[in-house]
Amino acid sequence: MNIVVCIKQVPELQLVKVSGDSLQLPAGAGQVNPFDAYALEEALRLREAHGAAVSALTVGPESAQAVLREAASLGVEQLYFASDPVFENSDCLATARILAAAIRKLGSVQLVITGKQAVDDDSAAVGSALAGFLGWPQVMFVKKIEAITETSAVFHRLSEDGYDVVECPLPAVISVVKEINEPRLPSLKGKMQAKKVPITVWRSADLQLEAGQVGSGSPTTPVSHRPPAARPPAEMLQGTPAEIAEKLFEKLRKAQVI
Repeated sequence: MNIVVCIKQVPELQLVKVSGDSLQLPAGAGQVNPFDAYALEEALRLREAHGAAVSALTVGPESAQAVLREAASLGVEQLYFASDPVFENSDCLATARILAAAIRKLGSVQLVITGKQAVDDDSAAVGSALAGFLGWPQVMFVKKIEAITETSAVFHRLSEDGYDVVECPLPAVISVVKEINEPRLPSLKGKMQAKKVPITVWRSADLQLEAGQVGSGSPTTPVSHRPPAARPPAEMLQGTPAEIAEKLFEKLRKAQVI
């Protein structure tokens, strides 16, 4: 079984600053998207249980190689990097298109795992779009892989009422939530070995992608960035429980909430 984990380089959110309409990102290589750490861990557990081959794939600028090195420090042996100036400013749909082209180039992939969302845009859309481009079934927000073979798998998928048990043919794309496992930390030996793992780099020509399909050809473009509006100060209602209930009802009525 061949498993591909899609990971993303994101900035350290606590260091991001918003000034007016501009977004100031911290310098440096950033970090692996925290939700993708659960995807990497689950792939490694499947390898340990079933002998699967695990690859890591990312899209981004040259600095994004750092997240592939981090995946290698955990034991991922195949690293793939889709990087080209024309990929810059790709939105979720364009990024999914790039990932799909890379996965098709790999061939013979049974399972693609992503984190449920990236913490920088919170769209949770790449996994579904990727499945659409590949023409594969998708199971999003997986909390447990109950069983898996070369041709099918049984997943527990989080829902508003608990979870659904879904049987799905493979190949497929899934996203995982943090409830699925506890990610391991890299060892010093793993970090040293990661420096020697080769990274396969693909440009737009290698993936047969045209500039109009990605980057500036994305269907959406950020217009501005700004922090959320400050919440109004809280108001404490005084009186007996019945009086407080009456005051609250009146305020909700005036606000046309009820």
